[in-house]
Amino acid sequence: MCGIVGYIGFRKADQVVISSLKRLEYRGYDSWGIAVKHNNKIMLVKRVGAISEDKMHEMAEGNIGIGHTRWATHGKPSEFNAHPHTDCSGEIAVVHNGIISNFQSLKEELEKKGHKFKSETDTEVISHLIEEFYRGDLKDAVSKTIDVLRGSYAIVVMHARKEELVAVRYKSPLVLGIGDEEWIIASDVPAILDYTSRVIYLEDGDVVSLTKEGFEIWKGNERVERKIETIPWSIEDAEKGGYDHFMLKEIHETPRVIEDTLFEYISEGVDIDVSFSAGISEIIFIACGTSYHASLVGKYLIEKLTGIPARVEFASEFIYNQPPMSRSLVISITQSGETADTLEAMRIAKKHGARVLAIVNVLGSTATRIADHVLYTRAGPEISVAATKSFIAQLVILYLIALKLSRLSRSEIERLAEELRVMPELVRKVLEQEGKIEQIAGKLAGYENMMYIGRGIGVPIAMEGALKMKEISYIHAEAYPAGELKHGPFALLGKNTPVIASLVPDETYEIMLSNIKEVKARESLVIAVADEHDSEIEKYVDFVIRVPKTDSIFTAITHSVALQLLAYYTARERGCEIDKPRNLAKSVTVE
Repeated sequence: MCGIVGYIGFRKADQVVISSLKRLEYRGYDSWGIAVKHNNKIMLVKRVGAISEDKMHEMAEGNIGIGHTRWATHGKPSEFNAHPHTDCSGEIAVVHNGIISNFQSLKEELEKKGHKFKSETDTEVISHLIEEFYRGDLKDAVSKTIDVLRGSYAIVVMHARKEELVAVRYKSPLVLGIGDEEWIIASDVPAILDYTSRVIYLEDGDVVSLTKEGFEIWKGNERVERKIETIPWSIEDAEKGGYDHFMLKEIHETPRVIEDTLFEYISEGVDIDVSFSAGISEIIFIACGTSYHASLVGKYLIEKLTGIPARVEFASEFIYNQPPMSRSLVISITQSGETADTLEAMRIAKKHGARVLAIVNVLGSTATRIADHVLYTRAGPEISVAATKSFIAQLVILYLIALKLSRLSRSEIERLAEELRVMPELVRKVLEQEGKIEQIAGKLAGYENMMYIGRGIGVPIAMEGALKMKEISYIHAEAYPAGELKHGPFALLGKNTPVIASLVPDETYEIMLSNIKEVKARESLVIAVADEHDSEIEKYVDFVIRVPKTDSIFTAITHSVALQLLAYYTARERGCEIDKPRNLAKSVTVE
Protein backbone atom coordinates (compact mmCIF):
# COMPACT_ATOMS: atom_id res chain seq x y z
CA MET A 1 0.00 0.00 0.00
CA CYS A 2 2.85 2.35 0.81
CA GLY A 3 5.48 3.85 -1.42
CA ILE A 4 9.13 2.77 -1.63
CA VAL A 5 11.96 4.51 -3.45
CA GLY A 6 15.68 3.74 -3.57
CA TYR A 7 18.26 5.63 -5.65
CA ILE A 8 21.92 5.19 -6.53
CA GLY A 9 23.67 7.24 -9.18
CA PHE A 10 25.12 10.69 -9.82
CA ARG A 11 22.24 12.94 -8.70
CA LYS A 12 21.51 14.29 -5.23
CA ALA A 13 19.69 11.33 -3.70
CA ASP A 14 17.48 13.36 -1.37
CA GLN A 15 16.00 15.32 -4.28
CA VAL A 16 15.40 12.20 -6.37
CA VAL A 17 13.82 10.31 -3.48
CA ILE A 18 11.54 13.19 -2.44
CA SER A 19 10.32 13.87 -5.99
CA SER A 20 9.77 10.16 -6.59
CA LEU A 21 7.86 9.72 -3.34
CA LYS A 22 5.58 12.54 -4.40
CA ARG A 23 4.78 10.54 -7.52
CA LEU A 24 3.52 7.80 -5.17
CA GLU A 25 1.35 9.97 -2.94
CA TYR A 26 -1.80 8.60 -4.59
CA ARG A 27 -1.12 5.25 -2.90
CA GLY A 28 -2.12 6.75 0.45
CA TYR A 29 0.09 7.38 3.49
CA ASP A 30 0.16 9.00 6.91
CA SER A 31 3.89 9.58 7.43
CA TRP A 32 7.11 9.52 5.43
CA GLY A 33 10.86 9.53 5.68
CA ILE A 34 14.12 9.39 3.76
CA ALA A 35 17.68 8.28 4.47
CA VAL A 36 20.82 9.38 2.61
CA LYS A 37 24.34 7.97 2.88
CA HIS A 38 26.90 10.73 3.63
CA ASN A 39 30.52 10.32 4.80
CA ASN A 40 29.88 6.76 6.00
CA LYS A 41 26.86 7.86 8.03
CA ILE A 42 23.11 7.45 7.58
CA MET A 43 21.31 10.80 7.64
CA LEU A 44 17.58 10.49 8.44
CA VAL A 45 14.56 12.76 8.10
CA LYS A 46 11.14 11.39 9.19
CA ARG A 47 7.86 13.27 9.37
CA VAL A 48 4.14 12.74 10.04
CA GLY A 49 1.70 14.02 7.43
CA ALA A 50 2.17 15.16 3.86
CA ILE A 51 5.54 15.19 2.11
CA SER A 52 7.19 18.58 2.44
CA GLU A 53 10.67 19.90 1.76
CA ASP A 54 10.59 22.05 4.92
CA LYS A 55 13.67 21.44 7.06
CA MET A 56 15.27 19.38 4.29
CA HIS A 57 18.42 21.46 4.87
CA GLU A 58 18.98 18.95 7.69
CA MET A 59 19.64 16.31 5.04
CA ALA A 60 23.30 16.07 3.97
CA GLU A 61 24.19 15.56 0.33
CA GLY A 62 24.80 12.07 -1.02
CA ASN A 63 24.19 9.98 -4.12
CA ILE A 64 22.63 6.95 -2.41
CA GLY A 65 19.28 7.17 -0.64
CA ILE A 66 16.03 5.45 0.22
CA GLY A 67 12.57 6.74 1.10
CA HIS A 68 9.13 5.59 2.14
CA THR A 69 5.56 6.73 2.54
CA ARG A 70 3.87 4.79 5.34
CA TRP A 71 0.26 3.74 5.81
CA ALA A 72 0.02 2.58 9.41
CA THR A 73 -0.47 -1.14 10.10
CA HIS A 74 1.71 -1.80 13.18
CA GLY A 75 1.72 1.25 15.44
CA LYS A 76 0.11 4.67 15.06
CA PRO A 77 1.41 7.33 12.65
CA SER A 78 4.44 8.93 14.31
CA GLU A 79 8.04 9.90 13.55
CA PHE A 80 9.23 6.90 15.57
CA ASN A 81 7.11 4.52 13.48
CA ALA A 82 7.86 6.17 10.13
CA HIS A 83 10.39 4.50 7.85
CA PRO A 84 13.32 4.19 7.25
CA HIS A 85 14.18 2.10 10.32
CA THR A 86 17.72 1.57 11.51
CA ASP A 87 19.56 -1.03 13.58
CA CYS A 88 21.26 -0.49 16.94
CA SER A 89 24.41 0.93 15.34
CA GLY A 90 22.50 3.31 13.09
CA GLU A 91 24.51 2.06 10.11
CA ILE A 92 21.77 -0.02 8.47
CA ALA A 93 18.57 1.61 7.17
CA VAL A 94 15.54 -0.25 5.84
CA VAL A 95 12.28 0.64 4.09
CA HIS A 96 9.59 -2.02 3.78
CA ASN A 97 6.13 -2.59 2.33
CA GLY A 98 4.06 -5.56 3.45
CA ILE A 99 3.55 -7.33 6.75
CA ILE A 100 6.00 -9.52 8.67
CA SER A 101 3.67 -12.01 10.34
CA ASN A 102 6.27 -13.49 12.70
CA PHE A 103 7.80 -10.17 13.75
CA GLN A 104 6.78 -10.51 17.40
CA SER A 105 8.66 -13.77 17.99
CA LEU A 106 11.65 -12.43 16.04
CA LYS A 107 11.62 -9.25 18.10
CA GLU A 108 11.58 -11.17 21.37
CA GLU A 109 14.56 -13.28 20.26
CA LEU A 110 16.49 -10.17 19.24
CA GLU A 111 15.71 -8.41 22.51
CA LYS A 112 17.19 -11.36 24.39
CA LYS A 113 20.39 -10.76 22.41
CA GLY A 114 20.49 -7.13 23.52
CA HIS A 115 18.79 -5.36 20.62
CA LYS A 116 16.88 -2.20 21.57
CA PHE A 117 13.81 -1.25 19.56
CA LYS A 118 12.55 2.29 19.04
CA SER A 119 9.24 1.72 17.20
CA GLU A 120 6.06 -0.34 17.32
CA THR A 121 6.49 -1.58 13.76
CA ASP A 122 7.11 -5.00 12.32
CA THR A 123 9.64 -3.46 9.91
CA GLU A 124 12.21 -2.61 12.54
CA VAL A 125 12.99 -6.28 13.14
CA ILE A 126 14.36 -6.42 9.57
CA SER A 127 17.09 -3.87 10.24
CA HIS A 128 18.09 -5.65 13.47
CA LEU A 129 18.15 -9.04 11.76
CA ILE A 130 20.39 -7.67 9.02
CA GLU A 131 22.70 -6.29 11.71
CA GLU A 132 22.78 -9.71 13.34
CA PHE A 133 23.77 -11.42 10.07
CA TYR A 134 26.07 -8.73 8.66
CA ARG A 135 29.69 -9.77 8.18
CA GLY A 136 30.73 -7.26 5.53
CA ASP A 137 28.47 -8.61 2.72
CA LEU A 138 25.17 -6.70 2.66
CA LYS A 139 23.47 -8.94 0.07
CA ASP A 140 24.38 -12.03 2.07
CA ALA A 141 22.97 -10.49 5.27
CA VAL A 142 19.72 -9.57 3.53
CA SER A 143 19.43 -13.05 2.01
CA LYS A 144 19.86 -14.67 5.43
CA THR A 145 17.31 -12.28 6.91
CA ILE A 146 14.56 -13.13 4.44
CA ASP A 147 15.12 -16.82 5.16
CA VAL A 148 13.62 -16.27 8.63
CA LEU A 149 10.87 -13.80 7.65
CA ARG A 150 7.27 -14.88 7.16
CA GLY A 151 4.70 -12.70 5.47
CA SER A 152 4.94 -10.32 2.53
CA TYR A 153 7.62 -7.76 1.81
CA ALA A 154 9.31 -5.41 -0.56
CA ILE A 155 12.50 -4.26 1.13
CA VAL A 156 15.29 -1.82 0.23
CA VAL A 157 18.38 -1.68 2.43
CA MET A 158 21.40 0.62 2.65
CA HIS A 159 24.55 0.51 4.80
CA ALA A 160 26.55 3.54 5.91
CA ARG A 161 29.85 1.99 4.81
CA LYS A 162 28.74 0.35 1.56
CA GLU A 163 28.33 1.94 -1.87
CA GLU A 164 25.36 -0.33 -2.47
CA LEU A 165 21.61 -0.79 -2.18
CA VAL A 166 20.10 -4.24 -1.73
CA ALA A 167 16.43 -4.90 -2.47
CA VAL A 168 14.20 -7.96 -2.25
CA ARG A 169 10.55 -8.66 -3.00
CA TYR A 170 8.07 -11.31 -1.95
CA LYS A 171 4.33 -10.80 -2.56
CA SER A 172 4.78 -7.01 -2.64
CA PRO A 173 5.72 -5.16 -5.82
CA LEU A 174 9.12 -3.68 -6.69
CA VAL A 175 10.17 -2.23 -10.03
CA LEU A 176 13.79 -1.55 -11.01
CA GLY A 177 14.34 1.48 -13.25
CA ILE A 178 17.43 1.35 -15.46
CA GLY A 179 18.85 4.76 -16.36
CA ASP A 180 22.16 6.00 -17.72
CA GLU A 181 24.67 5.47 -14.90
CA GLU A 182 21.86 5.59 -12.34
CA TRP A 183 19.35 3.13 -10.96
CA ILE A 184 16.09 3.70 -9.13
CA ILE A 185 13.95 1.08 -7.45
CA ALA A 186 10.35 1.74 -6.45
CA SER A 187 7.04 0.16 -5.58
CA ASP A 188 5.31 1.57 -8.67
CA VAL A 189 6.25 2.91 -12.09
CA PRO A 190 5.28 6.62 -11.70
CA ALA A 191 8.15 7.05 -9.22
CA ILE A 192 10.61 6.08 -11.95
CA LEU A 193 9.35 7.84 -15.07
CA ASP A 194 11.14 11.15 -14.45
CA TYR A 195 14.41 9.30 -14.88
CA THR A 196 13.82 6.35 -17.23
CA SER A 197 11.16 4.36 -19.06
CA ARG A 198 13.23 1.13 -19.00
CA VAL A 199 12.23 -1.16 -16.14
CA ILE A 200 12.49 -4.68 -14.77
CA TYR A 201 9.53 -6.05 -12.83
CA LEU A 202 11.12 -8.07 -10.05
CA GLU A 203 9.72 -11.49 -9.21
CA ASP A 204 9.06 -13.14 -5.86
CA GLY A 205 12.33 -14.13 -4.23
CA ASP A 206 14.51 -11.82 -6.33
CA VAL A 207 17.37 -10.17 -4.45
CA VAL A 208 18.93 -7.19 -6.23
CA SER A 209 22.32 -5.64 -5.57
CA LEU A 210 22.68 -2.10 -6.94
CA THR A 211 26.00 -0.26 -7.17
CA LYS A 212 27.13 2.73 -9.22
CA GLU A 213 28.62 0.26 -11.69
CA GLY A 214 25.41 -1.67 -12.32
CA PHE A 215 23.09 -4.30 -10.85
CA GLU A 216 22.80 -8.01 -10.28
CA ILE A 217 19.65 -10.04 -9.60
CA TRP A 218 19.89 -13.22 -7.58
CA LYS A 219 17.41 -15.92 -6.72
CA GLY A 220 18.81 -18.12 -3.99
CA ASN A 221 22.43 -18.84 -4.88
CA GLU A 222 21.97 -18.28 -8.61
CA ARG A 223 22.29 -15.09 -10.58
CA VAL A 224 19.31 -14.62 -12.91
CA GLU A 225 18.39 -12.41 -15.87
CA ARG A 226 15.10 -10.56 -16.05
CA LYS A 227 13.48 -9.01 -19.13
CA ILE A 228 13.79 -5.26 -19.53
CA GLU A 229 10.42 -3.68 -20.40
CA THR A 230 9.73 -0.23 -21.86
CA ILE A 231 6.88 1.63 -20.17
CA PRO A 232 4.40 2.64 -22.91
CA TRP A 233 3.31 5.92 -21.24
CA SER A 234 5.10 9.08 -20.18
CA ILE A 235 5.17 11.13 -17.01
CA GLU A 236 2.83 13.62 -18.71
CA ASP A 237 0.20 10.88 -18.66
CA ALA A 238 0.46 10.89 -14.88
CA GLU A 239 0.02 14.69 -14.55
CA LYS A 240 -3.28 16.48 -13.88
CA GLY A 241 -3.23 18.28 -17.22
CA GLY A 242 -5.17 21.31 -15.99
CA TYR A 243 -7.88 19.42 -14.11
CA ASP A 244 -8.49 20.16 -10.42
CA HIS A 245 -8.13 16.50 -9.50
CA PHE A 246 -6.76 13.34 -11.04
CA MET A 247 -10.15 11.70 -10.60
CA LEU A 248 -11.86 14.24 -12.87
CA LYS A 249 -9.04 14.00 -15.43
CA GLU A 250 -9.31 10.22 -15.45
CA ILE A 251 -13.09 10.28 -15.88
CA HIS A 252 -12.60 12.54 -18.90
CA GLU A 253 -9.99 10.14 -20.28
CA THR A 254 -12.58 7.35 -20.43
CA PRO A 255 -13.54 7.76 -24.10
CA ARG A 256 -9.89 7.45 -25.15
CA VAL A 257 -9.42 4.46 -22.85
CA ILE A 258 -12.37 2.69 -24.47
CA GLU A 259 -10.97 3.46 -27.92
CA ASP A 260 -7.51 2.17 -26.97
CA THR A 261 -8.87 -1.02 -25.45
CA LEU A 262 -11.16 -1.71 -28.39
CA PHE A 263 -8.33 -1.02 -30.85
CA GLU A 264 -6.36 -3.80 -29.17
CA TYR A 265 -9.06 -6.43 -29.48
CA ILE A 266 -11.58 -5.54 -32.18
CA SER A 267 -11.30 -4.82 -35.93
CA GLU A 268 -13.56 -6.47 -38.50
CA GLY A 269 -15.00 -8.51 -35.66
CA VAL A 270 -14.26 -9.32 -32.03
CA ASP A 271 -10.67 -10.60 -32.20
CA ILE A 272 -10.11 -11.29 -28.54
CA ASP A 273 -8.40 -14.64 -27.89
CA VAL A 274 -10.67 -16.89 -25.82
CA SER A 275 -8.68 -20.10 -26.12
CA PHE A 276 -8.60 -20.14 -22.33
CA SER A 277 -12.31 -21.09 -22.37
CA ALA A 278 -11.99 -24.43 -24.14
CA GLY A 279 -13.78 -27.21 -22.26
CA ILE A 280 -14.76 -25.17 -19.21
CA SER A 281 -17.90 -25.98 -17.23
CA GLU A 282 -18.11 -22.78 -15.14
CA ILE A 283 -16.54 -19.34 -14.69
CA ILE A 284 -15.52 -18.00 -11.29
CA PHE A 285 -14.70 -14.30 -10.96
CA ILE A 286 -12.38 -13.24 -8.13
CA ALA A 287 -11.75 -9.60 -7.32
CA CYS A 288 -11.88 -6.85 -4.69
CA GLY A 289 -13.58 -3.45 -4.49
CA THR A 290 -14.39 -1.82 -7.81
CA SER A 291 -13.05 -4.86 -9.69
CA TYR A 292 -15.57 -6.97 -7.76
CA HIS A 293 -18.37 -4.82 -9.19
CA ALA A 294 -16.91 -5.23 -12.68
CA SER A 295 -17.00 -8.97 -12.02
CA LEU A 296 -20.72 -8.78 -11.17
CA VAL A 297 -21.32 -7.15 -14.54
CA GLY A 298 -19.19 -9.91 -16.07
CA LYS A 299 -21.33 -12.60 -14.45
CA TYR A 300 -24.48 -10.96 -15.83
CA LEU A 301 -23.00 -10.77 -19.34
CA ILE A 302 -21.60 -14.29 -19.37
CA GLU A 303 -24.82 -15.92 -18.22
CA LYS A 304 -27.05 -13.77 -20.43
CA LEU A 305 -25.01 -14.06 -23.64
CA THR A 306 -23.29 -17.44 -23.33
CA GLY A 307 -25.30 -19.59 -20.95
CA ILE A 308 -22.13 -20.61 -19.07
CA PRO A 309 -22.72 -20.74 -15.29
CA ALA A 310 -20.79 -18.00 -13.52
CA ARG A 311 -20.28 -16.85 -9.94
CA VAL A 312 -18.40 -14.02 -8.26
CA GLU A 313 -16.24 -14.38 -5.15
CA PHE A 314 -14.56 -11.78 -2.99
CA ALA A 315 -10.87 -12.57 -3.36
CA SER A 316 -10.39 -12.12 0.39
CA GLU A 317 -12.99 -14.84 1.05
CA PHE A 318 -12.12 -17.16 -1.80
CA ILE A 319 -9.59 -19.17 0.22
CA TYR A 320 -12.35 -20.25 2.60
CA ASN A 321 -14.76 -21.41 -0.10
CA GLN A 322 -15.13 -24.53 -2.22
CA PRO A 323 -11.98 -24.87 -4.33
CA PRO A 324 -12.46 -24.83 -8.11
CA MET A 325 -12.33 -27.99 -10.14
CA SER A 326 -10.17 -28.74 -13.16
CA ARG A 327 -12.83 -27.54 -15.61
CA SER A 328 -13.28 -24.16 -13.92
CA LEU A 329 -12.04 -20.93 -15.47
CA VAL A 330 -11.10 -18.36 -12.84
CA ILE A 331 -11.16 -14.77 -14.10
CA SER A 332 -9.12 -12.52 -11.85
CA ILE A 333 -9.67 -8.77 -12.23
CA THR A 334 -7.15 -6.36 -10.72
CA GLN A 335 -6.17 -2.91 -11.96
CA SER A 336 -2.69 -2.92 -10.46
CA GLY A 337 -1.99 -6.63 -10.77
CA GLU A 338 -0.61 -6.41 -7.23
CA THR A 339 -3.74 -6.70 -5.06
CA ALA A 340 -2.61 -9.09 -2.33
CA ASP A 341 -5.93 -10.86 -1.73
CA THR A 342 -6.49 -11.36 -5.44
CA LEU A 343 -2.98 -12.71 -5.99
CA GLU A 344 -3.39 -15.23 -3.18
CA ALA A 345 -6.78 -16.31 -4.57
CA MET A 346 -5.16 -16.82 -7.99
CA ARG A 347 -2.45 -19.02 -6.47
CA ILE A 348 -5.07 -21.12 -4.67
CA ALA A 349 -7.14 -21.47 -7.85
CA LYS A 350 -4.11 -22.75 -9.77
CA LYS A 351 -3.21 -25.11 -6.93
CA HIS A 352 -6.67 -26.70 -7.24
CA GLY A 353 -6.38 -27.15 -10.99
CA ALA A 354 -8.31 -24.21 -12.39
CA ARG A 355 -7.22 -22.23 -15.41
CA VAL A 356 -6.63 -18.58 -14.45
CA LEU A 357 -7.22 -15.59 -16.70
CA ALA A 358 -6.09 -12.18 -15.43
CA ILE A 359 -7.63 -8.90 -16.58
CA VAL A 360 -4.95 -6.37 -15.64
CA ASN A 361 -3.93 -2.79 -16.39
CA VAL A 362 -0.22 -2.99 -15.50
CA LEU A 363 2.23 -4.73 -17.80
CA GLY A 364 4.60 -7.08 -15.98
CA SER A 365 2.71 -7.00 -12.67
CA THR A 366 2.63 -10.06 -10.41
CA ALA A 367 -0.84 -11.14 -11.58
CA THR A 368 0.44 -11.43 -15.15
CA ARG A 369 3.08 -13.91 -14.02
CA ILE A 370 0.72 -16.05 -11.96
CA ALA A 371 -2.03 -16.26 -14.58
CA ASP A 372 -2.19 -18.79 -17.40
CA HIS A 373 -3.64 -16.14 -19.71
CA VAL A 374 -3.66 -12.33 -19.56
CA LEU A 375 -5.86 -9.68 -21.16
CA TYR A 376 -4.68 -6.09 -20.72
CA THR A 377 -6.91 -3.10 -20.29
CA ARG A 378 -5.45 0.03 -21.86
CA ALA A 379 -6.33 2.55 -19.18
CA GLY A 380 -2.84 3.97 -18.72
CA PRO A 381 -1.74 5.27 -15.31
CA GLU A 382 -4.57 5.81 -12.85
CA ILE A 383 -3.47 8.05 -9.99
CA SER A 384 -6.67 8.79 -8.07
CA VAL A 385 -7.47 6.18 -5.43
CA ALA A 386 -11.04 5.96 -6.75
CA ALA A 387 -11.00 3.72 -9.83
CA THR A 388 -12.88 5.28 -12.75
CA LYS A 389 -11.42 4.81 -16.22
CA SER A 390 -9.85 1.48 -15.24
CA PHE A 391 -13.28 0.18 -14.17
CA ILE A 392 -14.73 1.07 -17.58
CA ALA A 393 -11.77 -0.56 -19.33
CA GLN A 394 -12.42 -3.74 -17.34
CA LEU A 395 -16.04 -3.68 -18.48
CA VAL A 396 -14.96 -3.33 -22.11
CA ILE A 397 -12.82 -6.46 -21.83
CA LEU A 398 -15.72 -8.33 -20.22
CA TYR A 399 -18.08 -7.26 -23.02
CA LEU A 400 -15.60 -8.54 -25.60
CA ILE A 401 -15.20 -11.90 -23.83
CA ALA A 402 -18.97 -12.32 -23.55
CA LEU A 403 -19.52 -11.42 -27.22
CA LYS A 404 -16.79 -13.78 -28.38
CA LEU A 405 -18.27 -16.65 -26.36
CA SER A 406 -21.86 -15.68 -27.15
CA ARG A 407 -24.43 -18.11 -28.52
CA LEU A 408 -26.25 -15.23 -30.24
CA SER A 409 -26.61 -15.10 -33.99
CA ARG A 410 -23.76 -13.62 -36.00
CA SER A 411 -25.88 -10.62 -36.99
CA GLU A 412 -26.80 -9.92 -33.36
CA ILE A 413 -23.18 -10.15 -32.25
CA GLU A 414 -22.18 -7.74 -35.03
CA ARG A 415 -24.91 -5.33 -33.95
CA LEU A 416 -23.71 -5.34 -30.34
CA ALA A 417 -20.09 -5.04 -31.42
CA GLU A 418 -21.00 -1.98 -33.48
CA GLU A 419 -22.73 -0.41 -30.46
CA LEU A 420 -19.60 -1.04 -28.45
CA ARG A 421 -17.52 0.69 -31.13
CA VAL A 422 -19.55 3.90 -30.73
CA MET A 423 -19.35 3.79 -26.94
CA PRO A 424 -16.56 6.44 -26.75
CA GLU A 425 -18.90 8.95 -28.37
CA LEU A 426 -21.75 7.99 -26.04
CA VAL A 427 -19.49 8.53 -23.02
CA ARG A 428 -18.53 11.95 -24.38
CA LYS A 429 -22.26 12.76 -24.43
CA VAL A 430 -22.50 11.73 -20.77
CA LEU A 431 -19.59 14.07 -20.01
CA GLU A 432 -21.55 16.88 -21.68
CA GLN A 433 -24.08 16.51 -18.83
CA GLU A 434 -21.36 17.47 -16.33
CA GLY A 435 -22.88 20.88 -15.51
CA LYS A 436 -26.28 19.41 -14.65
CA ILE A 437 -24.71 16.59 -12.66
CA GLU A 438 -22.74 19.16 -10.68
CA GLN A 439 -25.98 20.99 -9.84
CA ILE A 440 -27.62 17.78 -8.63
CA ALA A 441 -24.53 16.96 -6.57
CA GLY A 442 -25.01 20.28 -4.80
CA LYS A 443 -28.40 18.99 -3.59
CA LEU A 444 -26.81 15.81 -2.19
CA ALA A 445 -23.80 17.28 -0.42
CA GLY A 446 -25.68 18.07 2.79
CA TYR A 447 -26.87 14.50 3.42
CA GLU A 448 -25.02 11.91 5.51
CA ASN A 449 -26.80 8.79 4.23
CA MET A 450 -28.10 7.72 0.84
CA MET A 451 -29.21 4.62 -1.01
CA TYR A 452 -28.59 3.34 -4.54
CA ILE A 453 -30.96 0.89 -6.24
CA GLY A 454 -31.18 -1.03 -9.50
CA ARG A 455 -32.36 -4.28 -11.05
CA GLY A 456 -30.57 -6.71 -13.33
CA ILE A 457 -27.39 -5.13 -14.62
CA GLY A 458 -28.46 -2.04 -12.70
CA VAL A 459 -27.55 -3.72 -9.41
CA PRO A 460 -23.75 -3.74 -9.89
CA ILE A 461 -24.08 -0.23 -11.38
CA ALA A 462 -25.75 0.85 -8.13
CA MET A 463 -23.12 -0.92 -6.03
CA GLU A 464 -20.26 0.79 -7.85
CA GLY A 465 -22.02 4.15 -7.66
CA ALA A 466 -22.46 3.77 -3.91
CA LEU A 467 -18.82 2.77 -3.48
CA LYS A 468 -17.65 5.87 -5.34
CA MET A 469 -19.87 8.10 -3.23
CA LYS A 470 -18.80 6.68 0.12
CA GLU A 471 -15.07 6.50 -0.59
CA ILE A 472 -14.57 10.09 -1.76
CA SER A 473 -17.44 12.10 -0.20
CA TYR A 474 -17.54 10.17 3.12
CA ILE A 475 -21.33 9.96 2.84
CA HIS A 476 -22.66 6.61 4.01
CA ALA A 477 -24.07 5.07 0.81
CA GLU A 478 -25.52 1.58 0.41
CA ALA A 479 -26.76 -0.25 -2.67
CA TYR A 480 -29.57 -2.78 -2.96
CA PRO A 481 -31.49 -4.61 -5.64
CA ALA A 482 -34.67 -2.54 -5.77
CA GLY A 483 -36.75 -5.61 -4.99
CA GLU A 484 -34.96 -5.99 -1.64
CA LEU A 485 -36.05 -2.62 -0.27
CA LYS A 486 -39.21 -4.02 1.23
CA HIS A 487 -37.19 -6.64 3.11
CA GLY A 488 -35.62 -4.19 5.54
CA PRO A 489 -34.07 -1.12 3.92
CA PHE A 490 -37.46 0.60 3.66
CA ALA A 491 -37.01 1.35 7.36
CA LEU A 492 -34.22 3.80 6.47
CA LEU A 493 -36.16 5.78 3.88
CA GLY A 494 -37.46 9.27 4.54
CA LYS A 495 -36.63 12.93 4.02
CA ASN A 496 -33.05 12.41 5.23
CA THR A 497 -32.22 9.53 2.87
CA PRO A 498 -32.02 10.34 -0.85
CA VAL A 499 -32.18 7.46 -3.31
CA ILE A 500 -30.28 7.19 -6.60
CA ALA A 501 -31.93 4.80 -9.07
CA SER A 502 -30.27 3.22 -12.09
CA LEU A 503 -33.11 2.76 -14.56
CA VAL A 504 -32.17 0.28 -17.28
CA PRO A 505 -34.39 0.13 -20.41
CA ASP A 506 -34.97 -3.63 -20.37
CA GLU A 507 -37.43 -6.09 -18.87
CA THR A 508 -36.81 -4.59 -15.41
CA TYR A 509 -37.99 -1.10 -16.38
CA GLU A 510 -41.67 -1.31 -15.38
CA ILE A 511 -41.01 -2.93 -12.03
CA MET A 512 -38.29 -0.33 -11.32
CA LEU A 513 -40.88 2.40 -11.86
CA SER A 514 -43.08 0.69 -9.26
CA ASN A 515 -40.14 0.51 -6.85
CA ILE A 516 -39.43 4.22 -7.35
CA LYS A 517 -43.09 5.05 -6.61
CA GLU A 518 -42.76 3.11 -3.36
CA VAL A 519 -39.63 5.10 -2.47
CA LYS A 520 -41.33 8.43 -3.21
CA ALA A 521 -44.20 7.40 -0.97
CA ARG A 522 -41.64 7.43 1.89
CA GLU A 523 -40.73 11.07 1.03
CA SER A 524 -37.17 10.36 -0.05
CA LEU A 525 -35.52 12.59 -2.63
CA VAL A 526 -35.09 10.47 -5.77
CA ILE A 527 -32.51 10.94 -8.52
CA ALA A 528 -32.75 8.69 -11.56
CA VAL A 529 -30.14 7.86 -14.17
CA ALA A 530 -32.23 7.17 -17.25
CA ASP A 531 -32.28 6.97 -21.05
CA GLU A 532 -32.40 10.32 -22.87
CA HIS A 533 -35.68 9.32 -24.56
CA ASP A 534 -37.42 8.15 -21.38
CA SER A 535 -40.58 10.28 -21.21
CA GLU A 536 -42.06 8.62 -18.11
CA ILE A 537 -39.39 8.93 -15.46
CA GLU A 538 -39.71 12.65 -14.74
CA LYS A 539 -43.25 12.03 -13.42
CA TYR A 540 -41.91 9.99 -10.53
CA VAL A 541 -38.55 11.48 -9.47
CA ASP A 542 -37.06 14.78 -8.39
CA PHE A 543 -34.07 14.91 -10.75
CA VAL A 544 -33.00 12.96 -13.84
CA ILE A 545 -29.49 12.44 -15.17
CA ARG A 546 -29.90 11.69 -18.86
CA VAL A 547 -27.61 9.24 -20.66
CA PRO A 548 -27.61 8.47 -24.41
CA LYS A 549 -29.65 5.59 -25.71
CA THR A 550 -27.81 2.29 -26.10
CA ASP A 551 -28.56 -1.40 -25.78
CA SER A 552 -29.43 -2.14 -22.17
CA ILE A 553 -26.39 -4.34 -21.61
CA PHE A 554 -24.09 -1.34 -22.24
CA THR A 555 -25.76 0.88 -19.65
CA ALA A 556 -23.16 -0.34 -17.17
CA ILE A 557 -20.76 2.03 -18.95
CA THR A 558 -22.92 5.10 -19.48
CA HIS A 559 -24.61 4.98 -16.07
CA SER A 560 -21.32 4.35 -14.27
CA VAL A 561 -19.63 7.39 -15.80
CA ALA A 562 -22.60 9.54 -14.76
CA LEU A 563 -22.42 8.19 -11.19
CA GLN A 564 -18.66 8.78 -11.08
CA LEU A 565 -19.27 12.44 -11.89
CA LEU A 566 -22.05 12.60 -9.31
CA ALA A 567 -19.73 11.29 -6.60
CA TYR A 568 -16.91 13.58 -7.69
CA TYR A 569 -18.97 16.78 -7.57
CA THR A 570 -20.63 15.80 -4.30
CA ALA A 571 -17.22 15.27 -2.72
CA ARG A 572 -15.91 18.55 -4.13
CA GLU A 573 -18.93 20.42 -2.74
CA ARG A 574 -18.14 18.92 0.67
CA GLY A 575 -14.48 19.94 0.45
CA CYS A 576 -13.13 16.37 0.60
CA GLU A 577 -9.64 15.20 -0.34
CA ILE A 578 -10.82 13.54 -3.53
CA ASP A 579 -7.71 11.88 -4.95
CA LYS A 580 -6.43 10.62 -1.59
CA PRO A 581 -9.46 9.75 0.56
CA ARG A 582 -8.72 9.09 4.20
CA ASN A 583 -7.66 5.61 5.29
CA LEU A 584 -7.48 4.32 1.69
CA ALA A 585 -4.66 3.38 -0.65
CA LYS A 586 -4.58 2.87 -4.41
CA SER A 587 -2.82 -0.48 -4.42
CA VAL A 588 -3.73 -2.79 -1.53
CA THR A 589 -0.67 -4.99 -1.21
CA VAL A 590 -1.43 -6.51 2.21
CA GLU A 591 -4.02 -9.20 2.86
